[in-house]
Amino acid sequence: MINPETASLVSRLDFVETTGSTNADLIARAEALPDLSVLVADYQSAGKGRAGRDWVAPAGSSLFVSVLVKPGSSVSPTSFSWLPLMAGLAMQRVVAELLNGSNHSVGLKWPNDVLVGTKKISGVLSELVPDLSGVVIGTGLNLTQTAAELPIESATSVSIEAGQLADQVAANLHPATEHFALRDRALELYLGHFTSLYASFKKAGGNAVASGLRNEVIEACVSIGLPVRVILPGDTERFGKAVGIDDTGRLIVQPDDSTEVFSVAAGDIVHLRHNY
Repeated sequence: MINPETASLVSRLDFVETTGSTNADLIARAEALPDLSVLVADYQSAGKGRAGRDWVAPAGSSLFVSVLVKPGSSVSPTSFSWLPLMAGLAMQRVVAELLNGSNHSVGLKWPNDVLVGTKKISGVLSELVPDLSGVVIGTGLNLTQTAAELPIESATSVSIEAGQLADQVAANLHPATEHFALRDRALELYLGHFTSLYASFKKAGGNAVASGLRNEVIEACVSIGLPVRVILPGDTERFGKAVGIDDTGRLIVQPDDSTEVFSVAAGDIVHLRHNY
């Protein structure tokens, strides 16, 4: 059951207890659905992360949400590259609010992972719809997993990071549905932040600079200023320092072996905490 106030933030909001993939479900129905159609699942059996990685978590332990955006002629498909960064920024703000008072640093790792300190708590996978009219943006947020339930040591959850704070949020917000209150609060916050950013982006015709989105992403991005290892498609690697984000959302890297910077449109970024 989804809070009606949360549902009012978007054009359509559906909830299913279990599915293969919320992204796949929305893509299959995209032609018949309006802009800002949302699907939330309690469990995904075939969820995917970036680069084809699996994204699976115990039922009831995570927020699995996909948003279909179809901005129409006001936004060129060339601006769609900003949409996953927008989703990552929205979720970074959600996590910061949920962990308010826990003294944790919450940042955005380019392009769209959310980190608490150095540990990943949320990720985004965006996919074009077949007719290129829009994008489905899938987001997963680890909520109540224990360390044993997380797939890798470098992951974390709201409960792990917040301790009793997460329990207090769950107990105080929706007493009638205490078990799902943290998920519902996270969903409400996420859709609120996402739709606000999206409205500004559409009003600016998909111009991330004019809408302020680029500067907001840069401000939240903890990759900038760090030495990084860039794993490009084909497993080619380059090393350098992340120095900015360009007008199309690409990460700008200053390599050690050249005076010429290069931009990364797609690839995995590994933060290096020490000089290499």
